[in-house]
Amino acid sequence: MPLVQQAESSDKPASTGAAATKRGPRREQVVEYLREAITVGRFVDGDRLIEERIANELATSRGPVREALRQLEHEGLVVSYPYRGAVVLGVSEEEIQEVLIPIRLTLERFSFTKALEQMREADFAELAKEVWVMSEAARAGELLRIVEADIRFHEFVLSRSGQPHTTQVWHSIAPRIRAYFFRYGLVADHGQIAIEHGQLLEAMQTRDRDVVLNAVERHITVRTPGR
Repeated sequence: MPLVQQAESSDKPASTGAAATKRGPRREQVVEYLREAITVGRFVDGDRLIEERIANELATSRGPVREALRQLEHEGLVVSYPYRGAVVLGVSEEEIQEVLIPIRLTLERFSFTKALEQMREADFAELAKEVWVMSEAARAGELLRIVEADIRFHEFVLSRSGQPHTTQVWHSIAPRIRAYFFRYGLVADHGQIAIEHGQLLEAMQTRDRDVVLNAVERHITVRTPGR
């Protein structure tokens, strides 16, 4: 049940709120907490995010919550309406298919081939580490950990592409990509996610541009939960 609804039905703070209190949440902690809550579906499309209730839940003032909501609005996870305040903006199947996947495909086809010119063995080892993290997380059933390793894998390659503007575009949609990675992971074979990234890494290690382009296209144009 979303935190907002919990606040309406109970005066007791949720355990996640208690944990956040121990950390002494400020803007960054509030952003992290709310971003994760939206990503994993504790907040869903259309939920109102009421500053006072969230501040009480996290034992902080309304200032950091207000700043966090502005940041999440900038990331495309929240939208503000007059007289309604902040509302969760869900990731629809239509957006995944018509916006996020095509943008990812354009950005990553370009960036992965550019990265081939820069990648060293130590860089491949870094990607292999993320594949290992995915495998371990899959065995433990830790979907959020898989998603974070998945994001790091792709961001690492983009960072080696030498294309800062491309990387900037990626970062602008990364929060919504993270949300759809989690959504896909709810119904996907977690072990297969690691295997597919291992295959993508192997393609990159060939340093063959055509092999990499084909691998990137296969990797990104996967079936999603609504298909």
